[in-house]
This record gives sequence, structure tokens and C-alpha cells, in this order.
Amino acid sequence: MGALDGKVALVTGSSRGIGAAIAKLFASEGAKVAVHGRDAAKLAATRDEIDQAGGRVISVAADVTRFGEIEAMRRRIEQELGPIDVLVANAGGSYSPPGPIEETSEEGWHASVEGNLTATFLTIKSILPGMKQRRAGTIITISSSAGRRPHPRSPLPYAAAKAGIEILTQDVAAQAGPFDVRVNCIAPETILTERNLQRIPEAQRPQLLESHPLKRLGTPEDVARAAVFLASESASWITGIILDVAGGAVMVR
Repeated sequence: MGALDGKVALVTGSSRGIGAAIAKLFASEGAKVAVHGRDAAKLAATRDEIDQAGGRVISVAADVTRFGEIEAMRRRIEQELGPIDVLVANAGGSYSPPGPIEETSEEGWHASVEGNLTATFLTIKSILPGMKQRRAGTIITISSSAGRRPHPRSPLPYAAAKAGIEILTQDVAAQAGPFDVRVNCIAPETILTERNLQRIPEAQRPQLLESHPLKRLGTPEDVARAAVFLASESASWITGIILDVAGGAVMVR
């Protein structure tokens, strides 16, 4: 018996990295998973890996900044897998480099807010009504340590958007709680995704390790295990939290 047996899960942004790790672990725990992403080749690889391991999986596409496309995606998942029990609103990214606010472009600001905060808002807006009607479901949003504390090297628009996701999560948790729907947020620190392995120079990694009490950087699987816990019945009395998956680098009082 898996922790998510029989559940239908949508993981947005799951063609690679953290989202792919969550989708794979959800499937291994018994969930029927809809994987979503923009990179068709990577998305197909994630889908095929889950399928070959014996999981039930479909791949779906939608621009998560467009409500109509999300609605069409939701309807397809409901037709092929059933009503969505677990939503992981993972899609997002940083679309602006670190730097002073006066050097931050309006385009970078809008892209970061749309691609993170608006995408999360619209995805929840589509999926939550069905959960409330069924009086069951759990939603997990993804923030970042960048949204947890100020840092001069954080991309400002990304940090602001991720901080917005946290209060959005807690407001929705308060609204959805009376309908037996739980809403929580995971805030990872530096995670060794494929992209970060390419972006972080080898010489910089020892310095990053020193900022983490656990003296290692996180893996996508670290975040995936936290997501399984929050999605499972083991977390049945937990809602409205921001869970720092950060190796101790973020400690909020």
C-alpha cells in the first residue's frame, strides 16, 4: 500500500527537476499522475519513466498563465484519470537576474510575477472548486528560500512572487479548510536540479555548503519526499504551513 494509493495528482512543471521528482515519487506511492510541462521531450521522458515503472500516468499541456488552457487541462485529466485529489502547483522559474531594483526591467518583473504567482493563482482557481464540492483534496504550492528572507543576491521579482505565493497559500488554506481541503507550501533552498548543476560553478559549491547546517545541498528527491508527506493522510491535520526544505539554512521565528 502506497501513501497515495488511488489518488489522482496533477503536478505542474513536472517535465524535469523538482516537479519530475515529485511526479515519479507520487506514482511510486500509488497515485495516478498527470505530468505537465513545456519541454515536450523532457515531459515524454518523465511520462515514459513512470509508465515503465508500472505507474498510471498521462502527460498534459497548458500555459498556466492562461485560465482557459488550465480549465481544458483539468477537464482532460478528469476524463482520463478522474477528479484531481492532489494538486502540486510547481510551475515557475526565475525570469530576471539578480541586481538592484533600478536595474530590474519591467519585462523581468512581469514575467516573474506571471510565471510564478499568477500561474499558481490560476491553477488553484481552476482545481479548488471541485475539491470543495467533493469536500476532499490537498494543494501544495512551491515557494523558495528567496521568498523567506531578504538576500542581496536573490532576483527581486522572483523573490517577491514567491513571497506572494506564501500568503496566497495561507489565505486559500483559511478559505478551504471548512471544506476539508488542505493547502500547504514547500519552500526549498538551493536544490541540485539539472539546471542548477549547470549554473553553479564547482568552485562555488563549498561556499554554499557552509551556509547550510546540514552541510549538503538539497536534491529534488528531498522536496519530493516532503510533498508526499503533505499530500498523504499522515499530514491530515496540517494546513496553511510553509515548510522550509532548506538544510537548516532558513530558520524563521
